[in-house]
Formats: sequence, structure tokens, C-alpha cells
Amino acid sequence: MTRRRATNWGLNALTYLVLLVMLAPIGWLIISALQTNGALSSGEYDIFSPTFEAFTGMWDSVDFGHYFANSLIICGAAALCATLFAASAGYALARFRFRGHRAYSLTVIGTQLIPGSLFLLPLFIGFIWLRQNTPISLYDTRIGMILVYTAFFTPVAIYFMRSFFQAIPRDLEDAAMVDGCSRFGAFVRIVLPNAAPGLVATFIYAFLFAWDELLFVQALTESRAETIPIGIHNFIAGYAQEYAQLMAAGVVSTVPVIVAFYATQRWLVRGMTAGAVKG
Repeated sequence: MTRRRATNWGLNALTYLVLLVMLAPIGWLIISALQTNGALSSGEYDIFSPTFEAFTGMWDSVDFGHYFANSLIICGAAALCATLFAASAGYALARFRFRGHRAYSLTVIGTQLIPGSLFLLPLFIGFIWLRQNTPISLYDTRIGMILVYTAFFTPVAIYFMRSFFQAIPRDLEDAAMVDGCSRFGAFVRIVLPNAAPGLVATFIYAFLFAWDELLFVQALTESRAETIPIGIHNFIAGYAQEYAQLMAAGVVSTVPVIVAFYATQRWLVRGMTAGAVKG
């Protein structure tokens, strides 16, 4: 018993130590956001006299509200589209056997082996060509970024949802169809409600992926569809170095991520573990 208690105490201490190390940067970010530029430049932090000037000034310095709204619209729409596509394709792969089924599944997984940066130049050239030669304009538009992020996350979302649908018993659908439901009706009324944890987990993963992405949004936008990563980068430009506002922007951009995670924590855990056991 003594050895077991000592082991538990040691594991608890290690857990709290790891947690402290992981939360320290977030705490430092919040403390820095409550300081002035002079305090950050000199390193003389005044913890007991915080100021909210950075939080009020950041919205006007680089029009941060514009970047924030773009992020919410682009990331939310891309995550929703990827989840809907993954739900339909994942269900088809889990329930039906058709010609090319195995090849399609391997292709979906194989797309994740290609570095995403290799698609940057073809996408950029394609967007510019469309703008110059057709009425379709995707460069520097919200729709263009939504399409890009949807295409990037849909393959891994399909694989994730396929594993989740395989864990849902077929008997539920068979019973619904015996009672008069069509295949689509059983999918909507029976399968999707039981797959809610996986759908929520897929949506949150796609949303977080798009929320932090910088490389493609920097190359494929100019002013109308720029997201939060671009806005944060613009606080340090030329001769204006608003370090306090930069820290405040970091805090504000982190809040939706934390809220989304804790609001769906129960669903995320179920989504990650439900597809691990089949039957």
C-alpha cells in the first residue's frame, strides 16, 4: 500500500509539473497583454497595476475586428463543409462495397502523406488564372479560402468518420428500414444522431486546423479575406511595434479555441474513443 501511494503521488506530481509547464506560456501571454509597450520593452513588469489599454487599442490599430470576423466565417464554414462531406463519404465507405472501394480508401489516406506546402504554388497559379481568364474569382475571397481548407481536412475527416460509422451496429439501420425507413432516412434519423460525438469532434478538429493556418492564407489573400494569423503578424510592421497589442490579440484569438474545446470536451473524448472499438 505504501509503495502504491508513493507511486500515485509521484504520478500526480509529474502530471501537475507537465501541466504547469504547458500553462506557463499562456499565463505569460495574459500577463504581458496587461502591460504597456514600455514595460514590455524594458522587461519591468508591473503585475499589480494591470492596464487594459492594449485590449481597447488593438481593434483600431490593424482593424482586428475584420480579421476576427473573417476567421469565424471561413473556419466555421470550412469545418462545417468538411464534416458534411466526411459524414456522407465515411458512411459510404463503412457500409457499402463497390468497385474501387479499397483503392479509394487508400487514396484518401495517401493524400495525407503529401506535404501541404507542395500544393501552395499550384493553388496560387490556379487562383490567379481563374481571376484573369474567367468570371470566377477565388483569390482573396472567403469562398476561396473555405474551399482550400475544406479540401485539406476532408480526407482525414473521411477516414475518421469511416472508423466511427464502423463502430455503430448495422442492426440499428436494419431495424429502421424494417419499420419503413429508406436507407437515407435511416442514415439521417438513426446513424447521424448516434454519430454525434464523431461529428462534433471532426468539426472542432477542422475548425482548429483552419484557425491557426498561416501559410496559405498569407499567399492566397491580400486584404479582403485575411484571417487572425495575418492580423497578429501586422502588429509588428515597419516602425510600429505594438508588443502589448500583439499579446492582447493573442489572448483574444485564443479565447474561441478554449471555449470551443471546453464546451465540447465530453463529445471530443467520445469521438476519439468510440471509433476505436468495433461492434
